[in-house]
Parts: sequence; C-alpha cells; structure tokens
Amino acid sequence: MSAPTDHHDTASADPVEKIVHLMPIVLPLAGAAMIFLLAFIAVFLA
Repeated sequence: MSAPTDHHDTASADPVEKIVHLMPIVLPLAGAAMIFLLAFIAVFLA
C-alpha cells in the first residue's frame, strides 16, 4: 500500500481578499472625491 498523503490546506495570502470587505466604504468615498475633483477642475477652467 502507498503511504498516506498529508494534505495541508494553507490559505494563500491574497491581498484582494483582505480589501474586499472595505469596498462598501472605499467606493463611495473614492466616487465622492472624483466628483469633487472633476467639479473643481470644471469651475477652475470656466
């Protein structure tokens, strides 16, 4: 018989999985900053 295989399930340190739970906070803040910057540029150039 063959020797038993040891399966070690090591979770990979995926950087995306560390950030995903912050998306409901980060996306609206980034969107608000983008809108503010675009409005500032539009007023500055007008």
